[in-house]
Amino acid sequence: MADFMESIIHELLYQNILFFVIGGILFSATLFVQKFGLIYQYLHKVDTESNSHGGELVADTLKAHGVDYIFTLCGGHISPILVAAEKIGIRVVDTRHEVTAVFAADAVARLSGKVGVAAVTAGPGLTNTVTAVKNAQMAESPILLMGGAAASILKGRGALQDIDQMALFKPLCKYTATVTRIRDIVPTLQQAMMHAQSGTPGPVFVEFPIDSLYPYHLVKKEVMSSGGPARTLRHKIVNWYLNNYLCNLFAGAFEPQDMSPLHVNIPRATSEQIQSCADLLKKAKKPVFVFGSQALLPPVAASQLRKSVEKIGIPCFLGGMSRGLLGRNSPYHIKQNRRGALKEADLVILAGCVCDFRLGYGKVLPKKGKVIAINRNKEQLYKNSDMFWRPTVAIQGDVASLIVELANQLGQNYSCDAAWLNQLKQGDIAKEKQNELKAEEPTNIHLNPIKVLHTLEETLDDNSILVADGGDFVGTAAYVVKPRGPLRWLDPGAFGTLGVGGGFALGAKLVCPDSDVWIIYGDGSLGYSVAEFDTFTRHKLPVIALVGNDAGWTQISREQVPMFGSNVGCGLAFTDYHVVAKGYGGDGVLLGRGDDIQTIFEKAKSMSREQQIPILVNCLIGKTSFRDGSISV
Repeated sequence: MADFMESIIHELLYQNILFFVIGGILFSATLFVQKFGLIYQYLHKVDTESNSHGGELVADTLKAHGVDYIFTLCGGHISPILVAAEKIGIRVVDTRHEVTAVFAADAVARLSGKVGVAAVTAGPGLTNTVTAVKNAQMAESPILLMGGAAASILKGRGALQDIDQMALFKPLCKYTATVTRIRDIVPTLQQAMMHAQSGTPGPVFVEFPIDSLYPYHLVKKEVMSSGGPARTLRHKIVNWYLNNYLCNLFAGAFEPQDMSPLHVNIPRATSEQIQSCADLLKKAKKPVFVFGSQALLPPVAASQLRKSVEKIGIPCFLGGMSRGLLGRNSPYHIKQNRRGALKEADLVILAGCVCDFRLGYGKVLPKKGKVIAINRNKEQLYKNSDMFWRPTVAIQGDVASLIVELANQLGQNYSCDAAWLNQLKQGDIAKEKQNELKAEEPTNIHLNPIKVLHTLEETLDDNSILVADGGDFVGTAAYVVKPRGPLRWLDPGAFGTLGVGGGFALGAKLVCPDSDVWIIYGDGSLGYSVAEFDTFTRHKLPVIALVGNDAGWTQISREQVPMFGSNVGCGLAFTDYHVVAKGYGGDGVLLGRGDDIQTIFEKAKSMSREQQIPILVNCLIGKTSFRDGSISV
C-alpha cells in the first residue's frame, strides 16, 4: 500500500491543505485535523464495536420486498450479501456462469411478477452479465443486478477487477447507483426496486464497493493500514483523511430504517381512451388482437386478462410471453397466416406488440384499416410510425388493465362477426394439416424434426412450462407446440439471444416446482448452458431438455449455403450430449431413427420425477424443407 499512501499524501499536501502550512502553524493544524476527526465520528454515531455489515442490510431490504431467490456466481466482493441472504431464508442459487444468474432472475420476474435478483462479483463477473441484462431490457423484465466493486477510495488506483462498471450499465438499465455510505444501502435498493417495476419494467443496477459490505473492524484494518504510523505531519494528515473516510462510510450505518417497498407507478389509459377503443371495435367488421409480452405484466393476473379477452371474443395472435394466454385449443387463438389476416383486417389492436422486425416495421398492417396501439413505453408505442404506419389511437398505458376495462365497457352487447372468426380459424386448420403431412415426410437421415415436435405436443402435461432456446428447431417448435396456459412459454424476446435455456429453466423450476419444465434446445444453443446441468443436479431441479441435434447451425445454413455456396462456420457434430448430461450428475437418453419417440419422452418425464434429476434427450434429427425461406436477420 506504500504507493497508495504516497499518492494520498501528495494529493492532500499539494492540492487540498496548503493553507495549513502558511504562517508557521503546522502544530496547530495537526491538532485541528485530529480533533475534527473525533468530532465527526461522534456526531455521526459510528458503531465501532458492531459486527453488523452492509450485506445484512441488503438481505433485509430484499426480504422486505418479497424476494425469494438470489442467483449468483460467488466472489469475495459480494460474499456478505450471500451469507446474510442465506441466514434469513432467501435461497441462494449459484450457477456456473454469471450470464445464467441473470437469465434465471429474468425468468423469475416473468413468472412470479416480482423483481428477479442476481448478485455477481466485480469486473469480469459483471461484464459476463451484459448480454443477459440487455436481453432483459429489450424483453422488459424487471430485474435487479447487484455487483461488487473496488473500495471507493481505491477506484482508479489499480485495485483488483476495478473498471468503470457504471459506464457499462447506464445505457442498459433504467436506474443505476453506487453505494458510497452504508446508511444509503436501504434507500438505494428501495429506489432500484421501484424503478425496475414502474412504467416500462426493466433492469436496474446497484454497485456495492467492497468496503460498504464488510464489518467495521475489517474495513478499518484495511483502510487505516494505508496511512502508516502517525510519526510525521504527512502521516497524520493521511490518517486524518482515511479516518474521516471511514467515519463517513459507517456513520449512522445500522440505525433503524423503513425497508418497505416504494409505490410503483404504472401508466393507465383514461376513460376517454377506453371509450375510443370501444367505439372503434363496435364499428369494425374484421378486428384482430396482436398480443406481445407486455400484456402479461402485473398488476393484472394472466387469468383475469384471459377471461376479458375471451369475453371480447375477437381473433387473437399471440407472441412472446403472451403465447399460451388462451390455452391449447382456444377458438379465438389464430396461429397461422398472420400476415394475410392483418392485411385483411379493418381494425388491428396492437396490445403491447411493437412494430419492429417482428411486424415488418409496420408494413404488414392494413393500409386502409385502423390501428389501436397500446404500450407503456412511448418510444415503442410509435416505433416506425413515421415510415410505414400510423396509429389511429395511441395509448401509453398498461395493456392488461385497459383490456379488462374494455371488456367491461363492451358488456354483453358486443360480439365479433362469426364469419370473420371462422374464416381465420379454417385457415389455421388447413395450415396445420399441411404441417402434419410434412411430419410424415422421410428425411435423409435420422428423425423428422416436425414429427418429433408433434409427438412432444401430444406428450406434454397440462402444467408443463416450455423454454425456447435455439434457431431452426425452436422456430419449428413455435409453429407446432402449443403452450397449455398463460405464463407457460419462455423465449428470449426481441433480442433473439441464444443461451437463455439453462437460466430460464432454472428460474422456472424454482417458481413452479410442480410443473414439468422442458427446454427445447438447438444443438448450437445447448453449448451455451449445458454446464448448468451441474447446477440443476446440485440444487435438485429436475428439468428436461430436448435437444434437436442436426449437427449444425441450421438456421444460418439455410441462407448461407444457397447464397454463398459455403457452410463455413455452420457445421457441428452429432455429439453425445446425453453423455455430457450424465457427466454433470444428471441423466441422458439418445433418441434416433427406429426409436419410439413417445416412449422416450414418457421415460424422460418419469426419470425426472422419480429420480429428481435433470434429463437430456439427445434427439438426432434430419433436414426438412419446413422452414425454407425463413430469414435469420
